[in-house]
Amino acid sequence: MISTGARGTRSFLFERDTFAFAHELVWQYRFDAATGEMTTARADPPPTYYHRCFVMVRSARQFFYHARFEPSLPALEAESCRRLIRSIVSRNPRRASAEPDRVAVPGYEGLRSFSEAWEPLLKAECGAAWESYFLRSHWRMVFPVWRGHQEQTARRLERSIQEDGTAVVHLFRFPHVTINHGIMLFTVNETDGEIRFQAYDPNIPAHHVELIYRQAERTFHFPPNHYWAGSKLEVVQIYRNLFY
Repeated sequence: MISTGARGTRSFLFERDTFAFAHELVWQYRFDAATGEMTTARADPPPTYYHRCFVMVRSARQFFYHARFEPSLPALEAESCRRLIRSIVSRNPRRASAEPDRVAVPGYEGLRSFSEAWEPLLKAECGAAWESYFLRSHWRMVFPVWRGHQEQTARRLERSIQEDGTAVVHLFRFPHVTINHGIMLFTVNETDGEIRFQAYDPNIPAHHVELIYRQAERTFHFPPNHYWAGSKLEVVQIYRNLFY
């Protein structure tokens, strides 16, 4: 299993470097085990923090790239934390800061403990719902995705994890949009016929998930969970260059 740090710094750890709170869903999904048919119903109670999956993976990437946690130092009060958050999430999600240039966050081991303490503040400051819709990379979704493109994507994702510690991806089906979601990959393991990526899914904060690339099919598969029946889908790497 490959897991290296961003440009030679620390490795990404799920238990330390992810948000403790969940991205909430507008719909509840039910899947018929026999037919695979999906039905939906409005979530009850209605969600209060939703349509921000891309905001959350981008922000987790920004904390990984630009924050330096200092657990031995005293924690700050709310207004100082607000300024720290704004400073971190205003930085480039495509390139990591050098260690001396990172924003010091005193009093916490990492993003998970920080987000347990300051959940409302992070929700307010990391980004609005519209930012998940107006991404520069969403143009790629409407064009055909060939098998060769997915093969190139799988290899690029491997390299990104080796060199940068993480890779952020857009999962989708189009034109029948049964999934339109962002997750962040942080380890990769290649076995006979498959490349298996461990990932942070903001919909599932309790544990990591997997994204699987099947080499014979040149196709990505995302296993079933509480909002997805499990199937093949298309994958595009985002937050990687000027156009994505």
